[in-house]
Amino acid sequence: METTFVVSNATKSLVPRLPFLEMKNSILGNRYAVSLVFVGPTRAKKINESWRKKTYTPNVLAFEVDTNTGEIYICPTVAAREAPDFGHTTREHIGFLFIHALLHLKGHDHGDTMEKAETRYMKRFGLS
Repeated sequence: METTFVVSNATKSLVPRLPFLEMKNSILGNRYAVSLVFVGPTRAKKINESWRKKTYTPNVLAFEVDTNTGEIYICPTVAAREAPDFGHTTREHIGFLFIHALLHLKGHDHGDTMEKAETRYMKRFGLS
C-alpha cells in the first residue's frame, strides 16, 4: 500500500518540476507519508523559532511526526539566494534540499555518510 505524499505551495514562487514522489520513495520507501510545503521566509523563520528555538530563516526544515510520517518545509527564496554558493541552479538546490531533508527523516545526521548519500541521490535524479 502506498502512503500519502502531498506537495503544497504557500508562496508566490513557482515550484520546480522535480520527481519528488520518486525521490521520497527511493529514500524512505512507499509506506512513509510526507508532506512537502514550500513557504516564504517569514513563515520559515516562525516555524524555526517555534519548533527549534532558532532565530534565522532556514532553507529547509524536516520534522518526524512519527515513525512513518514526516513534514518538510522548503523556503524557495533562501534556496534561490544560496544556490550559486553550492554551484547549483535553483531547481537543483531545491532538489538537494529535499534529498537532504529526506535523509534526515531516515535518521542521518550531518557528516560524510550523509554527504555521500546526497551526492548519490543528486546524480541518480540528474541534479548534478
